Formats: sequence, C-alpha cells, structure tokens
Amino acid sequence: MWIKNLTNIAMRKINLIVVHCTATPEGRDVTVADIDRMHRARGWKKIGYHYVVYRDGSVHEGRPVNEVGAHVYGHNANSIGVVYVGGVAKDGKTAKDTRTPAQRRALTDLLRKLKKQYPGARICGHRDLSPDLNHDGKIETAEWVKACPCFNAEEEYEKL
Repeated sequence: MWIKNLTNIAMRKINLIVVHCTATPEGRDVTVADIDRMHRARGWKKIGYHYVVYRDGSVHEGRPVNEVGAHVYGHNANSIGVVYVGGVAKDGKTAKDTRTPAQRRALTDLLRKLKKQYPGARICGHRDLSPDLNHDGKIETAEWVKACPCFNAEEEYEKL
C-alpha cells in the first residue's frame, strides 16, 4: 500500500522528520499491527510512528500525521516519525543497517515527499536527538541513547 494523501491535512508545525528502525533482527518481517500491539503494551494509545517502511519497500500509514507521534522523547510535538523494519543483525543484539534495496528507495521517495511538504524540516535519525552530554554542540557516538536508525540519516538525506 502506498500512502494515499500527503496533502490537505490539518497540520501541526513540523520541524523534524525522524528516521527510526524497528530494532528487529535482519530478515524478520514486522507489520503496522505488530508495532501497534507492541506500543499499546507499553501503555501508548496506538502505534507511535506515522509511517512504516516494510522490507519489500511498501510504505504503510501508522499514526495519522495530524496527531502527535510517540517516537522520540521531547520531540514528538513537532515531528513526523518514519520507521523502517529492521536495524539489528540476525543475533538480535548488534545494531546494523539492514535496509533492503527496496527500503532504501522507498525511504528516499517518502522523505523527498515529506520534505517537499515540510521544506523547513530537518531530516535526522533518532540517535541524532540524543542529549549533548558534553555541551559541545554535536551529538557524538558516545552520547547516543541508542544507535537507531543504525545509519547516518542526516548525511544520507541532507540533499533532499
């Protein structure tokens, strides 16, 4: 299923588009319904991400974009959360960029469309919003709360 409508939605002010991974082992499929169940089990009202990119490259709607997400503490009010299925090696522990070629294309296409709709928004990874513990103005590897999305989203999508 491709996203039906990225326009004409009563909107919040969006200044961030945050890329995540589901932190599921390489090769394992996870659906919107699966993520919704996991997030409800944590006490959330529904899936926290706005878009989910499956391993086959299909893009699925999660939480409606006009609703505040639940995907990155302290930044949900003004952001859109996009997650790809994967992000962990087959061992289930080691952070790894497991995006399939289809996911790479779909993420780029989706982010390009979102960036067109929200031209002032910064695209970044979840890890890029970790606290700057040494207050030097940069989030360094040692400061990451988590490795998500397991690749440098800011660098990869800076030209969109």
